[in-house]
Amino acid sequence: MKHDPAVLRTRAAVRSTLRDVAAGATVVAAVSGGADSLALAAALAHVAPRRGLGAGAVVVDHGLQAGSDVEAARAAAQCREFGLAPVAVRRVTVRGAGGPEAAARAARYAALDATDADVVLLGHTLDDQAETVLLGLARGSGSRSLAGMAVRNGRYRRPFLGLSRADTAAACAALGLRPWRDPHNTDPAFLRSRVRHEVLPLLEATLGPGVAAALARTADQLRADADALDEWAAKAGADGLSVPALAALPTAVRTRVLRRAAVLAGAPDGSLAARHVAAMDRLVTDWHGQGPVSLPGGLVAERAYDRLQVK
Repeated sequence: MKHDPAVLRTRAAVRSTLRDVAAGATVVAAVSGGADSLALAAALAHVAPRRGLGAGAVVVDHGLQAGSDVEAARAAAQCREFGLAPVAVRRVTVRGAGGPEAAARAARYAALDATDADVVLLGHTLDDQAETVLLGLARGSGSRSLAGMAVRNGRYRRPFLGLSRADTAAACAALGLRPWRDPHNTDPAFLRSRVRHEVLPLLEATLGPGVAAALARTADQLRADADALDEWAAKAGADGLSVPALAALPTAVRTRVLRRAAVLAGAPDGSLAARHVAAMDRLVTDWHGQGPVSLPGGLVAERAYDRLQVK
């Protein structure tokens, strides 16, 4: 089944994302044992030796249910059968703020950050991207959140954002792989699971097929806009927070300058809400002598004559 169309699509996607990686570099696939990550690991095992790359895998066991260690070991064994080496199993402890999904994500990335590979491949698909956009829309999180997941973010790369979950499932079937079906993926207690199994199917039934692909395209377009605005804001804020200079900027750029200044001063990015930035913006656009604005992390933003300060 090596010429199966789905298998070829997964290999082409991995080959494309590694096109600029120099021979001799090391690449690892992040593996959960599900169809997406197993298809990713199999494609990497095929592509890497033909590009002169070292290729391994990191299997993350979140330990959230009985038998997760067995499934992690089985996923690791399949990766070794592909020829990947080394293959590491990392058991993580899921705890922290933001709910179980956010805590699991933080633990997973902490484990992946610990690897010394040059490139880390993630198995997120077009369907995952569509779910991310819908979740961002529901939370009112702004254009950066609606831009979804980037194809590249530092050494992390997502080669499957142009492929569907059906593609990875078909590739696994063609290769005779045995993906793990994580029960959390169908548990309605988790918001993403409800979006996946209730919201997206309803949208497809109501609006017609292609909703997931359309949402993913929207994310691509918004990401290009958000990247351009962020670059503009970085340049505009390089010389400090002069009120006349800030007031001359478009709102979309000015609020990005203010958010960036707060984060650089030490405000936790995840806790800095739109209301904090809006209050900072009023120091520029609606100044009538109001006092300092309290920000997360024990910081304040205040206006002193024609400048803003965050401290």
